[in-house]
Amino acid sequence: MKISLLLFTAIYINVAQAQTTIVKDPEIESMVKEVSPDSLQAYIKTLVAFGTRNTLSNQSSTTRGIGAARNWVLLKFQQIAKHSAGRLTAFIDTTTLPADGRRVDRPILLGNAVATLKGTDPLDKRIFIISGHLDNMRTSPTDSLGDAPGANDDGSGTAAVIECARVMSKHSFPATIIFVAVSGEEQGLLGAAYMSEKAKKENWKIEAVLNNDIMGSNNSNETNIIDNTKIRVFSEGLPAFETEKNAVTIRNLGLENDGKSRQLARYVKEIGERYVDNLQIVMVYRNDRFLRGGDHTPYVQRGFAAVRFTEMNENYTRQHQNVRTENNIKYGDLEEHIDYEYLRKNTAMNLANLANLSKAPPIPDSVKMDVKKLSNTTLLFWNKPQFGAVKGYFVLVRETTSAVWQKKIFTATTTITLPFSKDNYFFAVQSVNENGNESLPVIPGISGR
Repeated sequence: MKISLLLFTAIYINVAQAQTTIVKDPEIESMVKEVSPDSLQAYIKTLVAFGTRNTLSNQSSTTRGIGAARNWVLLKFQQIAKHSAGRLTAFIDTTTLPADGRRVDRPILLGNAVATLKGTDPLDKRIFIISGHLDNMRTSPTDSLGDAPGANDDGSGTAAVIECARVMSKHSFPATIIFVAVSGEEQGLLGAAYMSEKAKKENWKIEAVLNNDIMGSNNSNETNIIDNTKIRVFSEGLPAFETEKNAVTIRNLGLENDGKSRQLARYVKEIGERYVDNLQIVMVYRNDRFLRGGDHTPYVQRGFAAVRFTEMNENYTRQHQNVRTENNIKYGDLEEHIDYEYLRKNTAMNLANLANLSKAPPIPDSVKMDVKKLSNTTLLFWNKPQFGAVKGYFVLVRETTSAVWQKKIFTATTTITLPFSKDNYFFAVQSVNENGNESLPVIPGISGR
């Protein structure tokens, strides 16, 4: 009994001492500081100046409509590419869509403006995506003629994508990053559906999608709350992809709150709050706002990890509204309502996460939990990733009722015994490199049963 107690105590002391203070990567800190509210404002003013960006609007004008807007985004990407040492390339990815009798009242050419920052490691096939939607709408989704500023929905998300591309293109990353301004969101997530289906067919190794939609204003109507210190991240609980196939495992292991997108949400909260001051990332346990959807949804439906960022307090007098004044209330998604300091923080949060993910080594391979016998300790083991520079691993621990990981324990080995009962805690493992960049967490499977 004394030997067992001494052994348990030794394990506990070793694990406690292994907990590590997380340091910031100086390169990521530098990139975060480069995010410019002036640049973001310039992008949004230009987008608003196109009059309307409705997906059904003019595609031949050089000054008005969705065609002119996406050509301008492509031009911005091409200008940015000049400073990327050849790593960034850009194009407009198009497809023809027939009328659907709903929000597409005639055949259209759908185009996504895409810029790809190629990873430097030829063995690293990982892809990380940041998206916003270029299109917008008035009160009617098929009104393609009237003015629709679309400053916040989703000029803010598109501006964040362009700014991240501008800053990050001057740096190199082992993995590939895709910056995309999609079209057709207001017509039914059409551009995201097209891109995610293409990714699935071509076996893209997408590890995370950060979708930004309505994230540049700081106040709500009705409640009159004004707050530029919080942003929401929405993530699915039960996976939309192959739910029935995985339902037994999810129920047996109690993983209803540990799908890939929910793990991504925890990750972006930790990293975003690490690098961006005065910003709280609020996790919302829904795939999207109540009974609504966004461009991350087609990705989660196809099995990719994807989340949505949206401002904390939405103002519905400024969404999907014709510009007008009624009862002394100014309606419409006008540029004057954007809080550029708030948008800067939210853009920097995206950038920090993209950079940390893309610099990190791949996830650990074959993470398992030994369950051969009942015990109040937990044995985890895994294999080193097949490529990438790994310094060691973080073992993550949280109580079953905790929204976020509570302990982060470093080990240079590929096995660890923890003085925590698997009955009461969840566990995960991350790879980490010399700079402290962590991969996404991996929940262990079971071994020995």
